[in-house]
Amino acid sequence: MIVAIHGSPVRLRRWHERLAARLSALADVDLRWSEGEGGSPLPGSVSLLLELERLVLHRLKPGLADPDTAKDPGCPPVGTDKPDIVLDLGDAPLQAAPGSRHLRVLYDGLPGEDALFSAILSGRIPVIEIEDVAAGTILAFANPSPETSGGLRGGIDAVCSRVVTLSERLLKALVSGREPEPLLKATHPGRSPANPLVSGARHIAASAVREAYRLCCHAPHWRIGWRMNDGDGVLDRGDLMGPRWNVLSDPGDHFYADPVPVTWQGKTVLFFEDLDHRVGKGIISAVELDDKGPVGPVRPVLEDPWHLSYPFMIEHGGALYMIPETGGNRDVALYRCVSFPDRWERCAVLLDNIVAADVTIIRHGGRMWMFCATWDDSGGWSDCLSIFHAPDLFGPWTPLAGNPVLIDRDTARPAGDMVLREGKIWRPVQDCSGGYGSALGVMEVTRLDEGGFEQILRHHVRPGPLWPGRKLHTYNRLGRLEVIDGTTYRPKIPWLAAKVDERMAPAASV
Repeated sequence: MIVAIHGSPVRLRRWHERLAARLSALADVDLRWSEGEGGSPLPGSVSLLLELERLVLHRLKPGLADPDTAKDPGCPPVGTDKPDIVLDLGDAPLQAAPGSRHLRVLYDGLPGEDALFSAILSGRIPVIEIEDVAAGTILAFANPSPETSGGLRGGIDAVCSRVVTLSERLLKALVSGREPEPLLKATHPGRSPANPLVSGARHIAASAVREAYRLCCHAPHWRIGWRMNDGDGVLDRGDLMGPRWNVLSDPGDHFYADPVPVTWQGKTVLFFEDLDHRVGKGIISAVELDDKGPVGPVRPVLEDPWHLSYPFMIEHGGALYMIPETGGNRDVALYRCVSFPDRWERCAVLLDNIVAADVTIIRHGGRMWMFCATWDDSGGWSDCLSIFHAPDLFGPWTPLAGNPVLIDRDTARPAGDMVLREGKIWRPVQDCSGGYGSALGVMEVTRLDEGGFEQILRHHVRPGPLWPGRKLHTYNRLGRLEVIDGTTYRPKIPWLAAKVDERMAPAASV
């Protein structure tokens, strides 16, 4: 199948090279380049802003926003051959050849790079749609994560990385004969003209403020909340009401996050990420609990040369296993408990050559299902949900054909154990629309089989007086015990940190 990328010769960027490389690698795809006539060069104010960001913010490493200095899209010209599919990246009207399927990339409903720049400079990360022009339908949708999107350069990286991911997923389906169901067109915000230099000045000033904040405070500083609850919890109520939340005390120069409780051999233990701000690398620590709360000190239980977090727990075949996040080692690994709770051995690799975060597994329909946020070496870390399934914990694990099945910063990344209740699967998710881990969503999974996945939002939970801070990104429950986490302000001066902790204490529920 001949697939042609249509774009402007004067607007070639490094992300076009990435797109061409990924699409060229697809089976049965003969990739070509279809060059638009002329095209306007980048406005001088935008070029100046990109250079200012590069110099002032020390973003000297080449990024996807940078021009392709070789002026080579990485694939041969289409020539006189008629493409089966044209992927249109331009903004000018294109008359596709008769018989060619015309697909067009849209940013907040508008085509072309200028529409992308306009959205970013207006302070938005636009949604991406791929439109079948002749049918007037949307075939694919992505809602990129903003966590790496600072400034125009960062925004281009965040969005265009997902243009690549989305295009690759769609083309793979079309080439294999899987026609996607048409999607509803998104409702897009109104757009007001943005002055690139004014927008850039605001961003550079905001970056300076953030750097000053990091000099004075540990940022981010996550903390864990716990409570004993005999009634309905967060998944049932969709809010943080109920018994008052208590804060698990931390040493100040460490943060605690991703709480996962488990009962094993008569003990209930809370496992979590323990990150030393001075080192910047997480380990897994644990604390024992009784019916009144934590008992004894926090102690480290697992450390590797790479970062560890999100210690998902699963019992299988009479043994207890942990699957911590090991993306720094580019795998999903299984650790068997040798002596509870503080001796674990790495015993199997479930997936290799993958960067996967927050692996969460559920048994359903006679199989095991693994949910995780996957990263394909650029863009945000929290917008791509991939699902794998297997007959047994040890595999073999098979990806769903449409992976990543979801590209959505609001509902993709796991945020705790899934719960099977009365035949329904409830799934906590991270809502990253306001930045990484800004809130929780509670989804009901309405379809989960080898042919696909669907979910519906049932609750949305934000931090507030009952759990002060800017973020909330993990929830788990074990019997009466409920645990959450979130960020707080943590000045590096100890006496000031103590004052802040007093002000950031959770309020009593009413």
